[in-house]
Amino acid sequence: MADIPEDDLAETRAAMAPTLNATASILPLLAKNRQARFDPQLNQRWQTALRNLTGDWGMRHQTGEVAVRPGVFALYQLALESGDGDCLRLVEGLASVIDRIEDVGPSPRLVAAFSACLESLGDPRGLEHDAFTERAQHFAERLTAVAGELQETAARSAVIDRLFAGDSEDKVSQMRDALAALPPDAYALKTLSAQMALEAEQIGMYGIMHLARQLNRAVGDGAHLELGSVRTGIARQLDQLSASLAAVDG
Repeated sequence: MADIPEDDLAETRAAMAPTLNATASILPLLAKNRQARFDPQLNQRWQTALRNLTGDWGMRHQTGEVAVRPGVFALYQLALESGDGDCLRLVEGLASVIDRIEDVGPSPRLVAAFSACLESLGDPRGLEHDAFTERAQHFAERLTAVAGELQETAARSAVIDRLFAGDSEDKVSQMRDALAALPPDAYALKTLSAQMALEAEQIGMYGIMHLARQLNRAVGDGAHLELGSVRTGIARQLDQLSASLAAVDG
């Protein structure tokens, strides 16, 4: 192949210089100005919670699968905070697998799905990974399916989910009224939260089930509902339930 004369190369470089310089100046701006989808601190906490969950999962042979549950629901709280429906459904899937493992034991398919999900989410970019939404949708579907929900009932559909969310939001409103009553109506709070937990469990909404049971335990026998700090804590839990239900209905 004949050598290209130096003069021709020099002319070519000179002609292309403005284009190359413009491209070089634009690329850093494109990278810098990429809009983050999530609050950076939330993303950092998500990655920390995910590392903790991965560590707990790796130690399950010594501690048992029950020790993994707190890590799943720590991630669930962050999913609620994110306000992202795909993120919430992903963690719902993780919770459904842990529930199934506790019911029937760690079958190979359950373990493989849970492990693959954690491995896929381990990218250092966390929630900001370009493919996070696609991965979240994929693993939400896979985890839910392998947990047996899709095989057990065809009732788990978008329509059923929205009906459940609407009915549960009515219960949340009633519980807000019960909390604001003087004195607070502990019986209504206990009854409505127990009903919501049961209904959530029946359709596989394990994250909402967990929140409703947590609220039920916080109410207790109602003896401490006169304390402002207790009512504030319960009101915060009702806000979390509303946020979770809004993500389902969204």
